[in-house]
Amino acid sequence: MATRQMPALSQGQLEAICRVLGDTYYGLKGSEIGHMLESVSVPDTSPDMTKWKRLFNAFVEERNRNRASDRVYAFIAKALEPARYAGRSEQYRAILDELNVTLLLLGLEFQEDGRFHKVDAAKTLSEAESRANRMRHKLGQRNIHPDVLTYCRAELMQGDCFHAVLEACKSVAAKIRDRTGLTSDGAPLIQDAFGGEAPLVRINAFATDSEKGEQRGFVNLAKGLFGTFRNPTAHEARIRWSLSEEDALDLFALASYVHRRIDAAAV
Repeated sequence: MATRQMPALSQGQLEAICRVLGDTYYGLKGSEIGHMLESVSVPDTSPDMTKWKRLFNAFVEERNRNRASDRVYAFIAKALEPARYAGRSEQYRAILDELNVTLLLLGLEFQEDGRFHKVDAAKTLSEAESRANRMRHKLGQRNIHPDVLTYCRAELMQGDCFHAVLEACKSVAAKIRDRTGLTSDGAPLIQDAFGGEAPLVRINAFATDSEKGEQRGFVNLAKGLFGTFRNPTAHEARIRWSLSEEDALDLFALASYVHRRIDAAAV
């Protein structure tokens, strides 16, 4: 789709696009920004500023000067040329997902063929987020613990529920080891940390029968998390393990609950 057929970009839309392209984790490098601005004939007006602000200032001045957004779209197309991301598919999909949230509101989508495509415009931000990455949108709706998302971010960017489940479980084990200094894993780790008559980690005051019963229930719940999801998925070939999207969402919610209880627990 030729860039001269593209809709004009508002200042807010420009900012959203620049925040994606200049993201610290998956965005363009500073040297790449300078080279690409030059290649689309946009002056680099603020080379010493943070990446996204550098892009934003350059794009705003370009839009004000020419009263058009053509060169912004040309920059996006050059920055997301698929061949540039050989061996970096995770980074590529991350940028596409985030960028398309803004573009879908304009009735556009940048796809993996390296071109803009006209699509039905999203009517709301929630719809745009859902269409750009349904799984991550649903996780956001469930307020999943950020430590779960940190561990499986790469897998979610690729739409890989199977391995995202493994990483979510690993995030629980890693937190327990970090807080306790234990070195075991799986069910033994849960028992070592939360089990027994004098638990190393207590999710409550552990004084009354009710509190002790809650502690034991939490032990069984956390062990079930590992036994049901991590152990089978770790040892079975992916083709033999059926995991639906809804099951994956439930797993993330369970892992998130365990994280929050650990965060509030006393060691």
